[in-house]
Amino acid sequence: MIPRASNSVVYCAIDDLISNSSRPIAGFFEFLNELEQAKIPCVWITSRTRLQLDAAIRSVGQSSPFIAEGGCGVYLPEDYFHLKPSRSTRFARFTVIPVASPQPAAENALDLLAEESSVEVVPLRTLSPRELSQNAGVPQREAELLRQRDFDEFFFFAGASQHEIEKFKASAASKNMQVRRRGIFWSLAVAANLSTCIRELSGLYERTFRTKPFNIGIASLVDAESLFASCNRAIFLRDRSFEGAAPSSPGAPATLSLSFFAPDTWEKALDAILEKRL
Repeated sequence: MIPRASNSVVYCAIDDLISNSSRPIAGFFEFLNELEQAKIPCVWITSRTRLQLDAAIRSVGQSSPFIAEGGCGVYLPEDYFHLKPSRSTRFARFTVIPVASPQPAAENALDLLAEESSVEVVPLRTLSPRELSQNAGVPQREAELLRQRDFDEFFFFAGASQHEIEKFKASAASKNMQVRRRGIFWSLAVAANLSTCIRELSGLYERTFRTKPFNIGIASLVDAESLFASCNRAIFLRDRSFEGAAPSSPGAPATLSLSFFAPDTWEKALDAILEKRL
């Protein structure tokens, strides 16, 4: 069931905050616990899958929805909303609002795009467990989770030049496909859209709150621009190498900039959220 103390909803991009082995940066889990105590939902945003998130969800007791696979779908815990979304599907224990086309759409799209562009790609689904583990640089069990995906398709380019990669990406974009770098691999999704995910989830919160939610985004540089565009206020986590102002675009929300590694970062973030001093 959804917590309710105010109309605030936090959207937090977690890929830089929780490692693939489910270890958080210092202070982050305590921050999540404080938000839960304050009955403020914290929606995780990630490029990972529900299977990759499972250990972190269980260890922290995360009870809010999450947006996975780079804006492909909204995952709702069991009985989180009394009101049901207008469209949904089911993946394991989650009700999912699909924004991108579910598999095998991305798998088929990748094969077609590679053929049309004459660019050689290697989908992770074609690798043996040993090859996958070696390419990913992680144990086989962890590597296997990497390719068990509900929406997007992971792959790598085989000997393609930068020009060929850019041409491949442009061709994908013209077909409403999203090709994005994911560490040493690439991802292709069909019609993924983070803004649509947040809009769908905000509609459910609005029907529950009976007022518009006040969306607060938290992200580092990689996710800031795409997330903050859908928020009322934002907290930008800058790393040691970052210089200059927080990322912004026309219509961007007011943004509080905090150091990623400062000992009081999460305390300041929590105070700002609770007081809406952003």
